[in-house]
Amino acid sequence: MELLGVRVELPANTPILLLQESSGAKRVLPIYIGGPEAAAIAYALEGVESPRPLTHDLLKPIVTELGATLVRVTVTELVEHTFYAELDFQVGDRHHIVSSRPSDAIALAVRTGTPIFAAEKVLDEAGQVAATGDDEGEDEILEEFRDFIEHVNPDDFAS
Repeated sequence: MELLGVRVELPANTPILLLQESSGAKRVLPIYIGGPEAAAIAYALEGVESPRPLTHDLLKPIVTELGATLVRVTVTELVEHTFYAELDFQVGDRHHIVSSRPSDAIALAVRTGTPIFAAEKVLDEAGQVAATGDDEGEDEILEEFRDFIEHVNPDDFAS
């Protein structure tokens, strides 16, 4: 899967994560996510460094220090409108699968350069065929994403 980005769905102002198949039908998988997770993904995509490490920034060196490598992230299920994902870590010759929210898994994947996958059954159920021959739609998504980045502030998510 290719991460197209994060955008804000109007009129509800709800962040949405967009993944697209790298080949085949090029279906787009939209996943509604929370504001802090959207900001975490957006910051990583834009190379923005916060003054203090965000959770996903902190996880990257922890994984490395423990001798693990994140080898893949997979969106595995869609149950009652909720997506599920798994992190596949390799430590030595063993794999460890950890359940995760897709937004957290992808925020970590962006920081580590880890490939993102989606189960075929998830794409069959929630994937949408992308419009063809229309770069205007992509431009609109990128513009909304840039607008989101420009107006989001790490302090908005501090508690």
